[in-house]
Amino acid sequence: MLKAGVLGAGHLGKIHLRLLKQSSKYELAGFYDPDQKNARKVAREFGYHMFSSVEELIEAVDVVDIVTPTLSHYDCAKKALEKGKHIFIEKPIANTVEEAEKIIALAGKHGGQGQVGHVERFNPAFLAVKDKIRNPMFIETHRLAEFNPRGTDVPVVLDLMIHDIDIVLSLVDAPVKSINASGVSVISNSPDIANARIAFENGCVANLTASRISLKNMRKSRFFQKDAYISVDFLEKKVEVVKMKDAPRKEDEFALILQNAEGIKKQIYFENPKIPVNNAILDELETFADAIANNTSPVVTLTQGKEALKVAMEIIANF
Repeated sequence: MLKAGVLGAGHLGKIHLRLLKQSSKYELAGFYDPDQKNARKVAREFGYHMFSSVEELIEAVDVVDIVTPTLSHYDCAKKALEKGKHIFIEKPIANTVEEAEKIIALAGKHGGQGQVGHVERFNPAFLAVKDKIRNPMFIETHRLAEFNPRGTDVPVVLDLMIHDIDIVLSLVDAPVKSINASGVSVISNSPDIANARIAFENGCVANLTASRISLKNMRKSRFFQKDAYISVDFLEKKVEVVKMKDAPRKEDEFALILQNAEGIKKQIYFENPKIPVNNAILDELETFADAIANNTSPVVTLTQGKEALKVAMEIIANF
C-alpha cells in the first residue's frame, strides 16, 4: 500500500483526501495547506493529519497528490520529484509549457512516476464509447458552466476547455496543423468564453467551445467518423451511438434506410453501450497506484498533460 499525502485542502483537495482515505490502494498520511485557518478546520472536521510544511509531507509519503493552484504546481512537483517521490498533479500540469517540460525532465532524472488529473478520461460515458471512436474526422465540443468566481483567475481555456483538448488529443492520432481561436472577457479580466478550431494533419477538425458565463451547464462532445456518429454527454453520463451499414437486399419494413445520390443504400442502427458506474476521481487515483506498482505508463502521462497545455496556450495566443 502506497503512502499518500495531499498538497492543498480546498474544494477539490478535500475530495481527494476523502477518496484516498477510503481507497484500498493508498494509506493517507495527511495533508498540507498554507492557509492555516482552513487547514486547522479540515483537520478538526475530518480528522486528517495536518503537516506543518510541504517538505514534512513529502518526507512522509510515497505519492504526493498536488491539488494546489496552478501557479504552485511546478514548485511542488520539483520538491517531490527531487526526493524521489511519485506525483499526481491536477490539471493543467503547470502554469507554462516550460515548467511542464522541467517537470517531465525531473521525473525522468529521479525515477518518479507522474499522472495528470484530466478526470474526463475516466468519465463513465466516455469509457463506454472510447473504443468505438476510431479515426474521427470532425469533432464538436461544448463545455458550458454557470458563473462561479472560483477559477476565474485563469482564462476559460485553462479552466474548462483543457478537458476537451485532452480528450481530443487522446483520440486523434495526428499532429496539430493549425489553430484558430477567439475569446471574450465578459466579467473577468481573462476570457470567459472561447472558441477554437483545431485542424490536424490527417484532415480531422475539432471545434471546441467553452464558457463560464452560461445560464445552464453543458458538457457534450460529438464525434463524426466514417459510418458513425457518437455523442458523449459528460455531465449527464449518457451516450448516443448511431452507425451505418450497407442495407440488406431484403429490407426490413421498420428499418431506417438512407439512399445517396449514387443509389447506395445504408441502414441506420443504434447501439446502447452499457455505461459503467464509477467514481472518476477515485479511478484516476487508483489507476495511478496500479501504474506505480506495475511500473507501467499512467493513463494520463506527464507528457500528455504537457501537450494539452501546449495546445491550450496556442489557443490563448490566438485570441
